[in-house]
Amino acid sequence: MSFKCGIVGLPNVGKSTLFNALTNSSKAQAENFPFCTIDPNIGVVPVPDSRLDELVKISNSKKKINTTISFVDIAGLVKGASKGEGLGNKFLAHIREVDAIIHMIRCFDSADIQNVNPDVNPIRDLEIIETEMMLADLESIQKRLDKKNKKNIDSDQIKALETALDCINNNKNFSILGETFSDKILVQTGLLSIKPKIFVCNVDEKSINNGNNYTKSFINKYGDQNTIIISADIENQINQLENEEKENYMKVINLNETGLNKLIKKGYDILELETFFTSGEKESRAWTIKKNYTAPKAAGEIHTDFEKGFIKAEAVSYDEFIKNDGWVKSKLNGKMRLEGKDYIVKDGDVLNFRFNT
Repeated sequence: MSFKCGIVGLPNVGKSTLFNALTNSSKAQAENFPFCTIDPNIGVVPVPDSRLDELVKISNSKKKINTTISFVDIAGLVKGASKGEGLGNKFLAHIREVDAIIHMIRCFDSADIQNVNPDVNPIRDLEIIETEMMLADLESIQKRLDKKNKKNIDSDQIKALETALDCINNNKNFSILGETFSDKILVQTGLLSIKPKIFVCNVDEKSINNGNNYTKSFINKYGDQNTIIISADIENQINQLENEEKENYMKVINLNETGLNKLIKKGYDILELETFFTSGEKESRAWTIKKNYTAPKAAGEIHTDFEKGFIKAEAVSYDEFIKNDGWVKSKLNGKMRLEGKDYIVKDGDVLNFRFNT
């Protein structure tokens, strides 16, 4: 399982610059004019995980395969997009395809970078984007609940759409949908407003550690649980450096963690994801799964036959695997467990699946 994050925001807030930094590429044009990004750019990035590096050493693996995250640089949205302004519905359609939304919000002053609004106001900018997504959802819900279309939708979908409509019409929190309906039903609704969100406050260099008045006002309203402060420009500079230069530069500017790591951690958190590993002489590999996956479902991430023919899972915690120098001593020292179909996989488990095809 690889998850996909769409980077959205008003034009010229730094989306393409951040995309270039995260993907360490120059795929995304980053120019100072609106709608520079028309078709979305997609970058697939390996998820850094020091545990995987250690497994490669322990198992003397010939290959290391990281799990991945995809970033999608989506064209800038403007007020009226739900009615076709700017790139309109094309923008909104691209958002429907992602697992989580990264809201890129301008929190810096610059006379050199064109702003579609007369001043910098991160709260207003976010409200513009969320309003347009909500209006698009409203139109979609009304169409699907129309008599001629309603007969093609099952009862659970109808209830979910009616609940969403009530939330929009009466200004209720969309969290009620997550409390009432399963993830499967919610995904099928295709609603934009219920997608998990990460707020990225894009700041200048002097604000990367402590923020500024813009970030403080934003966090005061929306909280810091899903908010990250990043300088897209600094991230881009960092990712053009070699490892040692990168580390030295981060020390100079007192930056402890890259924006990529911050986003990955926050993405795993809001999407309730975790990692298990497979490790042997051929390869050591990280796999992303939803929390509370059973062993057969985790096996299915490797191959559907593994899930269908699942018998048992040989399981060792990461710490024990390292402490016991791999599979052989883990077995000899009684640290390897045989787990059945009801076993809930834990983050960091090193697994070997027994299955029958």
